[in-house]
Amino acid sequence: MGHPTIYPTGTTVYRPDKAWSGYTVYQAGEEGVVLIDMNGKEVHLWKGLLGFPAKIFPGGYVLGSTGRRDPKFGIQDNVDLVQVDWDGNIVWKYNGYEHIADPGYEPLWYARQHHDYQREGNPVGYYAPGLDPKTDGGRTLILAHKNVSNPQISDKPLLDDAIIEVDWEGNVLWEWLPHEHFDELGFDEAARNVLFRDPNTRSFGHLGGGVGDWLHINSASYVGPNRFYDAGDERFHPDNIIWDAREANIIAITDRRSGSIVWRLGPDYSAPEARHIGWIIGQHHAHIIPRGLPGEGNLLVFDNGGWGGYGLPNPSSPYGLKAALRDHSRVLEIDPATLEIVWQYTSAEAGFSVPTDSYKFYSPYISSAQRLPNGNTLITEGSNGRLFEVTPDHELVWEYISPYKDRRNTNMVYRSYRVPYHWVPQLEKPQETAIEPIDVSSFRVPGAAPKGSDSVVSVETTLPFVEGAACVATTDEGRIGKNNPTRTE
Repeated sequence: MGHPTIYPTGTTVYRPDKAWSGYTVYQAGEEGVVLIDMNGKEVHLWKGLLGFPAKIFPGGYVLGSTGRRDPKFGIQDNVDLVQVDWDGNIVWKYNGYEHIADPGYEPLWYARQHHDYQREGNPVGYYAPGLDPKTDGGRTLILAHKNVSNPQISDKPLLDDAIIEVDWEGNVLWEWLPHEHFDELGFDEAARNVLFRDPNTRSFGHLGGGVGDWLHINSASYVGPNRFYDAGDERFHPDNIIWDAREANIIAITDRRSGSIVWRLGPDYSAPEARHIGWIIGQHHAHIIPRGLPGEGNLLVFDNGGWGGYGLPNPSSPYGLKAALRDHSRVLEIDPATLEIVWQYTSAEAGFSVPTDSYKFYSPYISSAQRLPNGNTLITEGSNGRLFEVTPDHELVWEYISPYKDRRNTNMVYRSYRVPYHWVPQLEKPQETAIEPIDVSSFRVPGAAPKGSDSVVSVETTLPFVEGAACVATTDEGRIGKNNPTRTE
């Protein structure tokens, strides 16, 4: 990830004629949850609220958490999940999953929520026509943590990713624990051996040897209404849950009624049916595009690359932990029935040389993708704090760089969401002003010299210079045509 030391923040590109304009919500470092317009104006801040992720619902309600467990005792355990109104008043709260008494702290009830949640009425938490999440009732799907033991997986303590559903009053209506479905996850013998020895152990606090964050599920949503279920495929029942596990390179659907895993992609991408996709590694925000949006029914996922998975030792993973490695990201839209790649955004579509410059689109952790009503896709390249919107033809029509850094000196953004103006009735529709991309070849900071030489001499050449092979073979190498001067007859 080549990253300059000096770069603009805020909105850097905006094409109102091609973008799907609205408000965008995201977690602004340690400031809180911020709502911006298309020109990057911060129109509202819920200071102190923790969005993991932050979501905004119709009426200007925002969801997040009011606190997080001390990391000496837990990994990313949020105290609660709350719904807050425009004025910061908590109008709904869930914190009833586990009562915890950590040393030095008053005993508290925790939700232990992390990474994702959904509210009844909308399967994925972002805008889709006719699928408004409920704001004054209904069920909430929550991804939470639970400490478990399972000697079939490892002899070490495990941190399981519970998926629960609660009613408005906070009663748990449904619970699913992945460790109880270990045999359905598709791990081969090599992966099982690695998992048993080291289930991605995270060391902290009073647990001494730590706990195995063995799956690290980072998204969970309802499948929602879709064409596959309409055609009779029960795997895609609207009430089923789709989730993904970054440490295992798995995307799967759980049948809500039986608890069984009825559809799965990964962890092995060398199988004939998945080989054309290539390895999906450390992915985030796998979900089914909701009905009413272009691509409805297809799987949309931010394939991070980076590192993930369990398997045989290799030069980048001498013990088989985080066995898959790739230094660039992809956004993939996949037909879940045929596994055909319907659309993608990779370094190639971004206009970079592949693979030599593939790293220029790369977030090895966090990140997301949202399908917009006009067919565009909002992408959060999270580790760089870069939010951007591209058309189906991959044209960049909006870009925003977060100016907010956290205590690790990163401007990371876990996830962002775009919502229509009318979801926020407290504000008048803002003025939309186009922002043309800066010509970076001539842009200079104050005091820097302009491009161009004061003194020029010419050197006699023997042959014209033609761009040829680089040190590393690129994907277009060998594509010789009649317009290529290196072509031979």
